[in-house]
Amino acid sequence: MVPALASPASAQERPGAAAEFAAGVLLFADDGVVTEGFIGGSARVYVLPRVSLGPEIAYIEGDDHDHLMLTGNATLDLVAPVNSRPRSVTPFVVIGAGLFQTRESFFGNETFTSNEGAFTAGGGVRGVVGERVILGAEARLGWELHVRVNAIIGIRLGR
Repeated sequence: MVPALASPASAQERPGAAAEFAAGVLLFADDGVVTEGFIGGSARVYVLPRVSLGPEIAYIEGDDHDHLMLTGNATLDLVAPVNSRPRSVTPFVVIGAGLFQTRESFFGNETFTSNEGAFTAGGGVRGVVGERVILGAEARLGWELHVRVNAIIGIRLGR
């Protein structure tokens, strides 16, 4: 009887934290579609077995401008971990809010910087390769109005 009671309790443990690197493209709505590459990084700490919180930073580079996006993200794994370990494949949804900064260069030496609120929302899938390596893909919508598509590579920290 004791092992039967212990099993549900262990299933409720939180997975360890994760650090992830993302690279991909942002598709901005303009007169047409403007495609800009980006790189970024994030950290996730589980506050519940399927819910994690953490910061994200993304750098987006355009022809005569660049953007910096800082957000705080909440991620919901759509399947529960097994014995405090993520499943081999985990679909997820994510929402984030924060700051979107744009720096534009004019006439070669004039720089204009603007800041506005930012949000992203979307989802994807990630999988654990071996004990600690994370690979995945995601798509999000965000403001400043864009669609984001990227790959993820990361590492599980802790247990």
